[in-house]
Amino acid sequence: MARPLSLDLRSRVAAALAGGATVREAAARFEVSVASAVRIGQLARAGQGLAAKKLGGPRPLMLLNATEAITSRLAAKSDWTVRALAADLRAAGIAVSHDTVWRFLRRQGLSFKKNSARQRDGATGPGAPADALADASA
Repeated sequence: MARPLSLDLRSRVAAALAGGATVREAAARFEVSVASAVRIGQLARAGQGLAAKKLGGPRPLMLLNATEAITSRLAAKSDWTVRALAADLRAAGIAVSHDTVWRFLRRQGLSFKKNSARQRDGATGPGAPADALADASA
């Protein structure tokens, strides 16, 4: 995994840029990427600290504020598909993708498992063969 540049290296790059070196010269001299040298220069000119920011970490839950909207929709109509629920939330002004809705439902412990009422007619249990289809010409 990538590591942040040390504070010492950041301060040396910032000092070189403040001393008149170009971004590419400072990047080559200290063996950092040009993009990193640009960001360090921007932070130094803005007067912000040069300390590295935290890498990674958990992402905020997008639908935490929409819990009531989702549960009310599921209470009114229990046979939503994830894509239909996402489309309905988008129509209500909540910007989500179907994957965001799926992850939210999984975290809430909700799932869309098949039950006996939704299985094909004639299936008597797991692994049981389905009945033969009726003759189409009849």
